[in-house]
Amino acid sequence: MAGNSFGKIFKLSTFGESHGVAIGGIIDGCPSGLKLNLEAIQNELDRRKPGQSKIVTQRKEPDIVEFYSGVFEGVTTGTPIGFVIKNTNQKSKDYSHIKDVYRPSHADYTYDKKYGVRDYRGGGRSSARETACRVVAGAIAKQLIHKVEIRAFTSSVGDIFVEQPYQNLDLNAIENNAIRCPDEAIAKKMISKIEAIKKEGDTIGGTITCVIKNVPAGLGEPVFDKLHAELGKAMLSINAVKGFEYGSGFCGSRMKGSAHNDKFNKDGSTQTNLSGGVQGGISNGMDIYFRVAFKPVATTLQKQETINSKGETVQMQGKGRHDPCVVPRAVPIVEAMAALVLADYFLLDKITRL
Repeated sequence: MAGNSFGKIFKLSTFGESHGVAIGGIIDGCPSGLKLNLEAIQNELDRRKPGQSKIVTQRKEPDIVEFYSGVFEGVTTGTPIGFVIKNTNQKSKDYSHIKDVYRPSHADYTYDKKYGVRDYRGGGRSSARETACRVVAGAIAKQLIHKVEIRAFTSSVGDIFVEQPYQNLDLNAIENNAIRCPDEAIAKKMISKIEAIKKEGDTIGGTITCVIKNVPAGLGEPVFDKLHAELGKAMLSINAVKGFEYGSGFCGSRMKGSAHNDKFNKDGSTQTNLSGGVQGGISNGMDIYFRVAFKPVATTLQKQETINSKGETVQMQGKGRHDPCVVPRAVPIVEAMAALVLADYFLLDKITRL
């Protein structure tokens, strides 16, 4: 099975399944001498873990990370960093009814066709539980590029949107509510919406906006390794992501060039930032900002018609513990993937400047 690694220099490889003994990862390329704040790493995992509020899955996992190599007395040694997060609250019987059934919009059918065998317990390797490993690596990447500030927040749930530009929001208020939205009034509406959808046995999607500050100009490797292209790949690798746009995004396609162009100030900054901090695939020193779209969670508690492995039409209904909206728990995942991209490009930039 290929495709389990991300990054060129700061490289993460993950392993494990949703209902296996554990999930984990190996980080290669992290420089030696980095003093790690282990509490901060665990805090990032706590932001992602299940069961943290009434509007997310109630699976109870402590998600305690254990480091097995690459860290000595809290300092990175330059060797591969191996870590494990044990699964302690598996309820595999919740999935026995779909052993031979393909859930709509899940990876069941495609995994079966590609590999000829699938772990039906929570989706196995295709489960979003794998993203906990990314959060660990992203937390270390954040400490490596500590001068860079990466903040993500829920910017929409269904048809409820944060209408203010991010510059007008207090990003320090992101963690003040369960939905991780810095606009308190909008946050209450989002939470109410998710609670209503959950009572219906249904799910709903939304968007996450990410803002990256203090990125120096010059990061990015044209032509095929543009900075925004790698950010796009990172975000689209997250479970349930259906879209990515940076800067003016799709709105920019409706504008004239004279209105869209970012005019320069004498110091090299720009008067506007419709470019989203990236031009020609290279960071220009302005804020990098982008938006990520998440689909509604595919598992609902409503009856659905589908097919089984014999091609027969059957009825199925989701059981067990599932997120009615994945967005609140995905916020730290978006930040983690952004951090992995930036850390990789920081290290690559050091090599190219030698």
